[in-house]
Amino acid sequence: MSRKNSYIFTNKNHSQKGIMATILGVISLVSLIYAIAMSYKKDGVIPSQYGAATLLVTIFSLTGVVLGVISKTERDKYYIFSYLGIILNVLALAVVSAILYAGAYGIGSY
Repeated sequence: MSRKNSYIFTNKNHSQKGIMATILGVISLVSLIYAIAMSYKKDGVIPSQYGAATLLVTIFSLTGVVLGVISKTERDKYYIFSYLGIILNVLALAVVSAILYAGAYGIGSY
């Protein structure tokens, strides 16, 4: 009994919302890494633009999590970008939360 070559054709594609969530997550993490590196380089004396960037990172990350969850509920799609977007955006929110926690409770202060 020989096995025939069987191909499975599908019309699945990647979710646009999942891709957007991943892009927002990457932008958020890169912006946070840049702000943290520059504030470390300037010995903690940071301009207010870094705070504004962190606020935008929070908004982008919240939007990215929502888009990732919405894209996960779509049918007949590949979900790799949905999962990746959710993970990246939750990671960015965790970093922002850690920064706020450290600032509120004086961790690392002189």
